[in-house]
Amino acid sequence: MIAIDSKTQRVIGSARFHGYDRQADEVEIGWIFLARSHWGGVYNGELTRLMLQHAFRFVSRVVWLAAAENLRSQRAVEKLGGVRVGSRPDSGGRVSYVYQLTVSALT
Repeated sequence: MIAIDSKTQRVIGSARFHGYDRQADEVEIGWIFLARSHWGGVYNGELTRLMLQHAFRFVSRVVWLAAAENLRSQRAVEKLGGVRVGSRPDSGGRVSYVYQLTVSALT
């Protein structure tokens, strides 16, 4: 998905879903990339909330992977309600922390 600044109509970033697992009833979200000019504002949170809203129409659990050294991403996921549940290698083979949020945690 592409993120567009509604005021300027310029592309300011992107995000995507990954790793849909039908049997586990989950999908990985994140991989949000924003222009530095849009860091620290409402954009990341709003984009993530839209992704969660869409994902929970189809699965009961979303997961995020955050690199162990990426404290900024870890804090952002925790702020959204994500809970660290373990670790696993990411697609590049690096160990990342696994966070999850279930639809039942939101109700």
